Amino acid sequence: MTAAAAPLVEAVNLGFGYGGRAVLREVDFRVGAGELVALCGPNGAGKSTLLRLLLGLHAPAAGEIRLGGAPVASLSRREIARRAALLPQDAPADLPLTARESVALGRLAHLDRFQPESRADEEAVARALAATDIQALADRPVAELSGGERHRVHLARALAQDARLLLLDEPIAGLDVAHQLQALDLLRALADTGRGVLVALHDLSLAARRCDRMILLSGGTVRVDAAPDQVVTPALLAEVFGVRADVLRDAAGRPLVVPLSALAGREAAR
Repeated sequence: MTAAAAPLVEAVNLGFGYGGRAVLREVDFRVGAGELVALCGPNGAGKSTLLRLLLGLHAPAAGEIRLGGAPVASLSRREIARRAALLPQDAPADLPLTARESVALGRLAHLDRFQPESRADEEAVARALAATDIQALADRPVAELSGGERHRVHLARALAQDARLLLLDEPIAGLDVAHQLQALDLLRALADTGRGVLVALHDLSLAARRCDRMILLSGGTVRVDAAPDQVVTPALLAEVFGVRADVLRDAAGRPLVVPLSALAGREAAR
């Protein structure tokens, strides 16, 4: 990201709560073009809520969110969809559609009402099917697919949207090891082409291997936003996740987490 380029998404002093209970407070970060950034933290830290806030699905109690330099509150739903795509953890139940038809829903942000698909739309859907390795499933009803296959269909739908910013909530949950690696390699490749990717992940070792930075949420705010080797440390694992762990290094020097035990009488920070 150059100094002159506006970040694809920026949170400024962001705060949010439910029913008087603060969930997020004083959250500040940005994601620029070409970055793959992991959003990490214990269960209940507010990762899913934060991703929905960034897309304007909740109104913040404090602060501001900007997409491509524009306040998200000033953008229409179509303008937001053209700038950012969200893959939620709890993807909605599928309509009675084939995999290809479901993926094609990602193109709605680029179509006027009743406008048929163009060649560009068809090509975007084909690229998304290929990128997620589901071409062979294209004509099968989504309801007949396994959980992992359906998850790849949802990922393909987000890719077909062709937004410059991707927001993904646990996109590798439910996938086998090979497809977990394939999905993260795909996100790395997308970032390398100039998109920005913010991905919520529980697997800290995988996040450290593929991501440029890791944003660690704890206590409703950003505990640290830094390179993986500054985030994946025994001290932070104990403080934030309440676990005793060894941190090893792979051949490239990236950190690998070896959990040993939960710390007695401690709960992870939330």
